Amino acid sequence: MQTTLSTSVRFEGTALHSGLPVALTVHPAAPGHGVVFHRLDLDRPLRECRVKVGPEHLIEANLCTKIGNEHGVTVATIEHLMAALAGCGIHNARITLDGPEVPILDGSSRPFVTAFVAVGARVQNAPLRAIRLRKPVEVRMGDAWARLEPAPHLSIAFEIDFPDAAIGHQTCELDLCNGAFVRELSDCRTFCRQEDVDRMRANGLALGGTYENAVVVEGGAVLSPGGLRRADEPVRHKMLDAMGDLAVAGAPIIGRYVGHRAGHTLTGRLVRALMADRSAWDWVVVEGESAHSMPGAGVSAEDLLATA
Repeated sequence: MQTTLSTSVRFEGTALHSGLPVALTVHPAAPGHGVVFHRLDLDRPLRECRVKVGPEHLIEANLCTKIGNEHGVTVATIEHLMAALAGCGIHNARITLDGPEVPILDGSSRPFVTAFVAVGARVQNAPLRAIRLRKPVEVRMGDAWARLEPAPHLSIAFEIDFPDAAIGHQTCELDLCNGAFVRELSDCRTFCRQEDVDRMRANGLALGGTYENAVVVEGGAVLSPGGLRRADEPVRHKMLDAMGDLAVAGAPIIGRYVGHRAGHTLTGRLVRALMADRSAWDWVVVEGESAHSMPGAGVSAEDLLATA
């Protein structure tokens, strides 16, 4: 069945790229509503300030996940919030914010997940439909690629390779069932190299980034206080990002995602390629065993203890 939050939850923080303060509230929403963002900072008609999450509203951006509507209204850096909603099994939400970017908070999904688990989800009297893969779909950009292929439930496999010894070559694969996202991925922070930070700031980006809301590395050193939360935190964060990017499909995906040096642009193109090929997937009603293997099934406060 579809779910929404039991009550509204509010977050305040800094936008990663603009560096501006932003307040965001996630509200319960009716069955079939989906996830819709509503910009409160614009002096425009209400209908123009809303952007619904869906592949048709995806805007390519290298450094974040961004959506926009036909009126030119955009919302950026939605990936960590979308991953938290998907990982907690929240299907309907109305999200209000007073700026063009979701706050970065600690650079992971954990603050969102913690709040969602605290208030709980409410089951709604409406069936949940999911996108089930029938055949593989793949997209490539140079030596990077991403693929979706049939599988009994959602799983994510990722491989990264960086010259910095603090990251290096990392691989990880997880079945995203029964709270695995909350336990295994939700606390993993965005990461970058110090030279990337310098370049982004020279171009007016990452102005809200700090050593506390991102893992910054230089060569073999982790510059962020406290070091890594997990030995393979970088590749796990890429999996977290992929979870959020896949959620832009607008419905849960039943299949296996494989990413090789992939990022937001590539996964966004993969979602669009999937939705454009109607022979590659079916709509299915999630019930029985399928319902029990969904990412948010049975999520509880105990799952958060693994990230404490």
